[in-house]
Amino acid sequence: MEVSVQIHASAIVHPGEQLATDVVVGPFCVVGEHVTIGAGTRLVSHVAVDGWTEIGARCELHPFVSIGAPPQHLNYQGEPTKVVIGDDNILREYVTVNRATVQGGGTTTIGSKNFLMAYVHVAHDCHLGSHLILANAASLAGHITIGDHAIIGGLTGIHQHVRVGSYSMVGGCCALGQDLPPFMRAAGGYRARMYGLNSVGLRRQGFSTDRISVLKRAYDMLFRSGHRTAEAARLAKLEFGDQPDVMTVVGFLEGTKRGICRSVGKDQEDEE
Repeated sequence: MEVSVQIHASAIVHPGEQLATDVVVGPFCVVGEHVTIGAGTRLVSHVAVDGWTEIGARCELHPFVSIGAPPQHLNYQGEPTKVVIGDDNILREYVTVNRATVQGGGTTTIGSKNFLMAYVHVAHDCHLGSHLILANAASLAGHITIGDHAIIGGLTGIHQHVRVGSYSMVGGCCALGQDLPPFMRAAGGYRARMYGLNSVGLRRQGFSTDRISVLKRAYDMLFRSGHRTAEAARLAKLEFGDQPDVMTVVGFLEGTKRGICRSVGKDQEDEE
């Protein structure tokens, strides 16, 4: 038997919206005209979803979440830009996700199976992958890209246009102003630095000892050899050209526009 949409009497839902079966719209929620929500998604209470927003199936939006509000951008002129969110995401209290700008491509995207803790902010034109954890009050400026399986610590701010690679981790209470390559970890207060491989995280994700060992060797070549980035990448291709993980890192380095987060010395790294 098909389960119908449940809309609390105090909620305001525009008749132009598209709600799939089994959607729950709780007390005092507001759902705008151009919103599409997938099956089984639940808006707990006091949730605002506006603009041209698409939310996938089985998501949980907790009290005072705001999705699809206009971008905080001085050149925004009311264009019909979007937010697109995948399936099985949890957005805790006071999370904000702004829609995109025309200049930035028109769509802010979030993948699937992500956990955004309370007070996380995702600005215009960000592109987040899947299986991410963003801890409390992590704040993303515009045009940020984060790969799959990354973790962003609480109270951390990330500068606009920065990229964070897959399987990486950014510690809490820091500011990241340059790109963090895949598989790495960064920390360090007002100016985050790269502290080697995210070995613990990789093991938790099922990476084998051999796979991690190859990445550690490549890390030494890429970030400790003293070569400039382009030369280190060239040498890594020669030695590790048959290693997909290393080539992922090399490709990331070659695509940087903001530069790569600086690595600390080996004596400052924690052994894992």
